[in-house]
Amino acid sequence: MKKLLLCIMTGGLAYAQAPSGYYSSANGLSGASLKTALSNIITNGHQDKGYNGLWTGYKTTDIDKNYENDGSILDIYSEKPNGTDPYKFTPGTNQCGTYSVEGNCYNREHLVPQSLFNEASPMVSDIHFIRATDGKVNGMRSNYPFGKVGTATFTSKNGSKLGNSTSSGYSGTVFEPIDEFKGDIARMIFYFVTRYQSKLSSFSSGNMLGSSAYPGLQTWELNVLLAWHNQDPVSQAEINRNNASYSFQGNRNPFIDNPDYVNQIWGSGSSGGGSGSTPPTSSTCVSETFETIPSSDVSTYTTRNWSNGGMSWTATDARTDQTISNKAITIRNGSVQSGTSANGIGSLTVTTQLKFSGSTGTLDVQVNGTKVGTVPYSSNSVTTTLSNINISGNVSVSLVNTTSGNRVAVDNLSWTCYSGTSRQSMMTVTPDKAAEPQVLRIYPNPVTGQEISVKGNTANISKAEIYDSRGKLVQTIEKPFRDQGNSIRIKKLEQGVYILRLGETVLKFIVQ
Repeated sequence: MKKLLLCIMTGGLAYAQAPSGYYSSANGLSGASLKTALSNIITNGHQDKGYNGLWTGYKTTDIDKNYENDGSILDIYSEKPNGTDPYKFTPGTNQCGTYSVEGNCYNREHLVPQSLFNEASPMVSDIHFIRATDGKVNGMRSNYPFGKVGTATFTSKNGSKLGNSTSSGYSGTVFEPIDEFKGDIARMIFYFVTRYQSKLSSFSSGNMLGSSAYPGLQTWELNVLLAWHNQDPVSQAEINRNNASYSFQGNRNPFIDNPDYVNQIWGSGSSGGGSGSTPPTSSTCVSETFETIPSSDVSTYTTRNWSNGGMSWTATDARTDQTISNKAITIRNGSVQSGTSANGIGSLTVTTQLKFSGSTGTLDVQVNGTKVGTVPYSSNSVTTTLSNINISGNVSVSLVNTTSGNRVAVDNLSWTCYSGTSRQSMMTVTPDKAAEPQVLRIYPNPVTGQEISVKGNTANISKAEIYDSRGKLVQTIEKPFRDQGNSIRIKKLEQGVYILRLGETVLKFIVQ
């Protein structure tokens, strides 16, 4: 890989490309609040240069300076990172035009299809998620969401694929880029659902977008993109493009400047997102916007059944004609219950509102039939987060109306995956046996000589990998701490910045 592992470097390096204070209003925030703060930041200063302006922008934003470095268009659908590209495009000269096969021309690829927002401005010309790509491959990708392909029906010359989805929660047709650009695509889509979060309710989903500002994506697609973001860190090519896009358009992609924002907003876990995805931790496991609830006999109270994003739902004594942000399910003397989710539950968030007459009250929150807390409702719409539920394994979540006669609308129900110590395990683990988080660090840093010392518990680390500043793997050491305590013998390295990967831990060090 030619990737620079920036994901968990120090904040100073991550912020180094952005103007001083650009993200200051986002300091100390997380979750939906951080997403909203970033949305405000990147909306300010955004200059719409128009759809045709993209051709001009590409002459600085999409030029290959990191692979062949030959001034051609850097096309994520044709670039071969470790080999000769199948064809090259000259900026301006090879603009589409018409095409019939790969290599005819390049055009403007909306990673979030423009049909989802009716080709409206400023989305249709926002260079941060519109890439210069081969016309043929762009056409084959069409409007399909991104995901893990099982059996490919089309494969481009660099290995990008179209086919049936094997990503958990979605079985339709998806498009899968090569590993080198999976993180790039994830961060551009994260930009889109952050920049335009206030408009999402008016967009079509395309089986990828959510209809609410948070989380902004359908659960299955969010999990795919979280996995891709984590397995393919920010590259120098992305940094270059972000800087050029800022000069051209006046705003930045915050998830390139500071990759940690992704996990601070949506969590770091993933499921079914592609090869090498780690188990979910604190990502959004389930997100239900109630946009697919049944539409017949909407004012009649009855049992309603529907599914969305691979999750089945049942609401009893429920009607479907009331709204909060958009569609909502309204329960009288009943409940809303999910199917089974395999990744546990950490915290739950839901919006409620009392409809018609009645008094304020609470809904019981049950996990696997056991009450774990309550959420309030009143005549005003209120969004509540019930934190630290922390139950692992298979879970089914219910909201139960225990006050007869009150009709309560429920909208935008979501919960994070299980992370940390569950309630069950807390009963059996005594404090003196509780595992402490293992923190590793390099000392001294900068490193001199041919030895790296690592402070922390290294007993279970089976492999060490060292990458240079361009993301090239320069050394692999199997069982690095087997014979040398907490030190690793390394080959002689030139002066510069390097990355040491120890299992799931990534550390930066400097060689003087």
